[in-house]
Amino acid sequence: MSRRRNNGILFLLLVLFASDWSTAQISYSITEEADKGTVVGNLAKDLNVNVRDLQSRNLNIVSGHSKKYFEANFKTGELYVSERIDREELCLNTVKCTLSLEAILSDPVVHKRIEVVINDVNDNAPAFAEKSFSLNISESSPTGERFLLPLAVDADSGSNSVNAYKLSVNEYFSLDVQSGGEHSASAELVLLKALDREKQATIKLTLTAVDGGRPPKTGTLQIIVNILDVNDNTPSFSKSLYKASVYENAPIGTIVIQLNATDLDEGENGKVTYSFFKRANFNPSQIFFINEETGDISVKGELDYEAQSAYEIHVQVTDKGASPRRSNAKLLIEVVDVNDNTPEIVVTSLMNPVKEDADIGSVVALVTVTDKDGGKNGQTRCKLLGSTPFKLNSNYKSYYSLVVDGPLDREAQPSYNITIIANDDGVPSFSTTAVINVQISDVNDNAPNFVESVINIYVKENSPVGASIFKISAVDPDINENARVTYSLEGDAKKLPVTSFININSDTGEIISLQSFNYEELKTFQFKVKATDSGVPPLSSNATVNVCILDENDNNPTILAPYSEHGSVNSETIPYSAEAGYFVAKIRAVDADSGYNALLSYHLSEPKGNNLFRIGTSTGEIRTKRRMSDNDLKSHPLVVLVSDNGEPSLSATVSIDVMVVETQLMSRLSSDMFL
Repeated sequence: MSRRRNNGILFLLLVLFASDWSTAQISYSITEEADKGTVVGNLAKDLNVNVRDLQSRNLNIVSGHSKKYFEANFKTGELYVSERIDREELCLNTVKCTLSLEAILSDPVVHKRIEVVINDVNDNAPAFAEKSFSLNISESSPTGERFLLPLAVDADSGSNSVNAYKLSVNEYFSLDVQSGGEHSASAELVLLKALDREKQATIKLTLTAVDGGRPPKTGTLQIIVNILDVNDNTPSFSKSLYKASVYENAPIGTIVIQLNATDLDEGENGKVTYSFFKRANFNPSQIFFINEETGDISVKGELDYEAQSAYEIHVQVTDKGASPRRSNAKLLIEVVDVNDNTPEIVVTSLMNPVKEDADIGSVVALVTVTDKDGGKNGQTRCKLLGSTPFKLNSNYKSYYSLVVDGPLDREAQPSYNITIIANDDGVPSFSTTAVINVQISDVNDNAPNFVESVINIYVKENSPVGASIFKISAVDPDINENARVTYSLEGDAKKLPVTSFININSDTGEIISLQSFNYEELKTFQFKVKATDSGVPPLSSNATVNVCILDENDNNPTILAPYSEHGSVNSETIPYSAEAGYFVAKIRAVDADSGYNALLSYHLSEPKGNNLFRIGTSTGEIRTKRRMSDNDLKSHPLVVLVSDNGEPSLSATVSIDVMVVETQLMSRLSSDMFL
């Protein structure tokens, strides 16, 4: 089965090379049994390729055989023998033996057909299936009567196969050898002289088969002729050549044909029996059964069209006389093919993984479909199932190329399981599927991506130097080096390089402060972070970072002039006649912080038991609560506490002595002030 399959693949390749791609064919020849390493030819020269480019362009030698008989030497560009080649194993019964190969180069893709002719050597001698052959011949046989002899077989071909037959010297028989033409040759003994059993009952002869090799090889067969008594009528078939057909896989017992022979004698001498005549290395009784009484031939063994499509059988009929006589006929049985084989799919990968930027039309793999059946049963069709960015291009008959047919995006889909289905044209049709896993390799087609293009960072003032204030991150959907991201800073802050304020870890994106920030000096600054991948060429993107310094309550309120803070004495005067709500003074203060840390409130402290003054919590205005009485003191020391709303709260104090004077004195003081 394997030889026939190999021959079928070789035949398809020969047809392929002889048609569309004949201009791309390279022909070599080599003798079978050549030593391993024997150079067949120089591929680099015949492919017109520099030897240095063979490996970089991924030279592939593809064969339809299970054995790899040839390999290429990438250093010399020579095609050499890598396996023992037995022509008889490869091309039994074939005159011309060839091995067909494909040489495939990538970048750009080049197909070249290579035909290697395997020349025969005379390494097989002719051989007969039997060591001896017995022949019963009646003594009444007329001169000129012929007796069919077994043939020798020689596995060699052409002139090295069987070339001639020789018969040992004797006085009774000569040898007649006829070329078979369309069919096999025949060798017959021809009776030259009447036989006399009483004089000689047994004649021993030697038949020698000689091949055409130099020197020739021979094989011998001993022929034992037994001389029988007279039975003067020979049975005869109704035809010298019978033809019949039978379907392969026919059940055992199926009748193929019925033979018919007659004998003019009477009694036992006229009764006939039918039998097969075994010749060379084929024994018909292994496949067919012959009913010796009726001449019916039926199926006995398994018939396989793919193993053998026809049988040539020699049959003989023998009478039952005391000295049996016989005659021969030929039967040709054609085995009719039925669709009992599914297509076979062979995939040769050329590019896996496939780059995601591969051009449309790039060849990924070669696909070969074969079917062992014949005719329409062996004709196949091939297609892809499902939707993928690939397609099958038909190269010739059952040869296809799997090519890229659309854009590839590894980030969207990193691999494809491509299903190929092949159907034959038989009824019913058989199909086979094969799955090719194609991996998509990454190219640097994506820049790193920030989640946000503008990032706001809030940092407390007075944070320690070297503190991590933020970790920025960009994602690159590519893989490996194409996705390895490094970070860098760009821009100025307050007319100074941003790198004087902060630093960034190029690998992790962690941003480190290089100074302690003071909100009162620097409230905000801005810079850019650049994320760059490690692809070739590298791709990058930017994000804008706004840094906002958060205020801390690190400043006490400050009392503004004309009043001094606690430690100095400030004085004010009011008239004795002052009514409730009389304006005494206004305390003003500021806080360098911001927000709640700078929101101030004013509180008044005065001597125990004295409830004469009040202060506006938010305005800082000191006013009288009521009129003066005679019991009130003339001098009132007040302490004003100014507090912010920070956490914890910070404060400042100022002391004011309020003097109560008579109205006339108050008027004089006022006049003095204006003077």
